[in-house]
Amino acid sequence: MPSNPSRRTFVKGLAAGSLLGGLGLWRTPVWALNAPGQLHELSGSEFELFIGETPANFTGSPRTAMTINGSLPGPLLRWREGDTVTLRVRNRLSASTSIHWHGILLPANMDGVPGLSFHGIEPGGVYVYQFKVRQNGTYWYHSHSGLQEQAGVYGPLVIDAKEPEPFHYDREFVVMLSDWTDEDPASLLKTLKKQSDYYNFHKRTVGDFFDDVSEKGWGATVADRKMWADMKMNPTDIADVSGATYTFLMNGHAPDNNWTGLFRPGEKLRLRLINGSAMTYFDVRIPGLKMTVVAADGLHVKPVSVDELRIAVAETYDVIVEPDAEAYTLFAQAMDRTGFARGTLATRAGLSAPVPDQDPRPLVTMDDMGMGGMDHGSMDMSAMDHSAMGPMQSHPDSEKDNPLVDMQAISTAAKLDDPGLGLRNNGRRVLTYADLRSSFQDPDGRDPSRTIELHLTGHMEKFAWSFNGIKFADAEPLRLKYGERIRLVLVNDSMMTHPIHLHGMWSDLEDENGEFQVRKHTIDMPPGTRRTYRVTADTLGRWAYHCHLLYHMETGMFREVRVEE
Repeated sequence: MPSNPSRRTFVKGLAAGSLLGGLGLWRTPVWALNAPGQLHELSGSEFELFIGETPANFTGSPRTAMTINGSLPGPLLRWREGDTVTLRVRNRLSASTSIHWHGILLPANMDGVPGLSFHGIEPGGVYVYQFKVRQNGTYWYHSHSGLQEQAGVYGPLVIDAKEPEPFHYDREFVVMLSDWTDEDPASLLKTLKKQSDYYNFHKRTVGDFFDDVSEKGWGATVADRKMWADMKMNPTDIADVSGATYTFLMNGHAPDNNWTGLFRPGEKLRLRLINGSAMTYFDVRIPGLKMTVVAADGLHVKPVSVDELRIAVAETYDVIVEPDAEAYTLFAQAMDRTGFARGTLATRAGLSAPVPDQDPRPLVTMDDMGMGGMDHGSMDMSAMDHSAMGPMQSHPDSEKDNPLVDMQAISTAAKLDDPGLGLRNNGRRVLTYADLRSSFQDPDGRDPSRTIELHLTGHMEKFAWSFNGIKFADAEPLRLKYGERIRLVLVNDSMMTHPIHLHGMWSDLEDENGEFQVRKHTIDMPPGTRRTYRVTADTLGRWAYHCHLLYHMETGMFREVRVEE
């Protein structure tokens, strides 16, 4: 079985990036820019990247990572809006590889998805990506080949704006969060297929049972346990992969390695937060310091001040902070509370601030999953208390009697103003999707001409994931007509949270009145939610559309979108 999560959280790790510089495995290019606390940076319009294998040690046990230019994360790439960039990517692996530029608008053959955009980069081969940069902000890049992203093939990307931005700051730091496992990713996936709750070390105990009895009574507690058992689910199963195997990294540093960003007293800082993990949602805060959110997924939003934010896998947030003390802890705890990444913002090297305790372990409830109002003594639909619920959620016929679908939400809502599991009523001001408002009007302006509804489906015990109960291998492409404006409706029929990413096009999230709210490239879908967004099919080609939890995507929650004349 995996090692104890607490030991893994605190074990001294050696960041691959700092290790490799000392080994001299690659020479610093003349255009590289280095500053204290910053990731290795490459800027300009011409880039040479190579994907290979490098020794790494994050837990005290030597391993081999897949890396970009010998570092994990890969180098920070800095582009300029309006430039044409050329990136030559060489493959030094023994397997095919690729790079996808997450959230970047570009021609389909530059998107980097093997089987859709191109054939991939064969061992010893090179692929030249070249396109005009038509946006600015904080993004990232990663392999779209197999499970290479989990092994280390990812890096941050910053695009400097052509026009002045609507906020001021004196210094910036990119903060890239990720998850590392000493296990072979393919073996980890096999483990999940054999026993999906293998990494869930937080299951409820006999003590929890008696605590619930004292609070809710014997009958209600027994009925609740029976209901979960009948569904073959566990309310503590919040993350499929946990700190039981993961070490959580900040800019490639394990918690005890304490990544540090140095600033001068009185400076206003911009933090570019990127969740480049394979499977982990992070709840980010800086105790004693407010964060003003100014951008989401690379695009400006109306500023909102918060104490904490949840960053889904593949999302990015830009925040402004104004430190007035010498040191602060940048704290990013995993959503399931099995570990954390941490770093320090300080006025000089060697300083640190107290690391807070993790919050209590959250539990998924029937209400969270859109199953509220059920008679806890029965799974029979006729036994439901319909007066306690909203409108009944309909479902596609492909979900009916489907061995790949273990539940269907009964009553769903957008839940845009919900902070999420483990963040409600915690005494802190937590960012919600309802707080995010683009600083611009709907760039398209048209009403959608048609609606496509997709359900996020899965079977926890089988670890099978899909859209509408149909895994990718058996699904027809979604066909869009070039130039049309559509509305996508997503319904989460599972107990897991899914970050859904559409390549090549923006996703314009609607508010609960159907009005444009915020433009993003990744839409988070908690359990029991029904969220809608508009898409303009403005780029021809074949595009990936998938859950960005890596092992969910690999096991079927993936569709092809074809934009055709």
